Amino acid sequence: MDFKNLKAKLESLGYGVMCFETADAAADYLDEKIHDKTVGFGGSVTLEQMGLFDRLALNNEVFYHNRLPGGISKLDICKKANSAQVYLSSVNGLAETGEIVNIDGNGNRISAMLFGHEKVYFVIGENKIAKNLDAAVWRARNIAAPKNAQRVKAKTPCAIKADKCHNCESTNRICRAMSVLWGAPFHSNFEIILINEELGF
Repeated sequence: MDFKNLKAKLESLGYGVMCFETADAAADYLDEKIHDKTVGFGGSVTLEQMGLFDRLALNNEVFYHNRLPGGISKLDICKKANSAQVYLSSVNGLAETGEIVNIDGNGNRISAMLFGHEKVYFVIGENKIAKNLDAAVWRARNIAAPKNAQRVKAKTPCAIKADKCHNCESTNRICRAMSVLWGAPFHSNFEIILINEELGF
């Protein structure tokens, strides 16, 4: 995929952008850039597939609620990730028009990505890219959310049928909050890592 136009659009909205042909090259770049920092991870199959937790943990203090050290609760880790110097996440949908869409169950990833870090990295495979905002929202709700519901074994219609969002009222519903970034927030330092491979959901 040619990222030229998307890169230009995202840069016009205040983001830094780096493009890579492979996940390995992107992981090398992030490992080189992030040293001696506290680093928070949002829940992300993309980051897991890239092995970034283990790589960055060699030279940083890393907080990820799916990698709990002994004696620390998931809530405490989420709070530490929220206040880390650097935060990494993927996204559920990236529009070619520049909007970034994310859906959360707990809200820890959405709240953490928006404010307070020295730097935020969004790591995005080409499969997350959609034509416009409506398509990015549709992707987040009907592709990413059902697959994530299946991954966490939620007993929701989308997970059981593996087809689409049913806009359910299940107590197990994992899509409880959605954020849309129309541009980089004021006084922030966001860098988007575009990777020409399919990664995550």
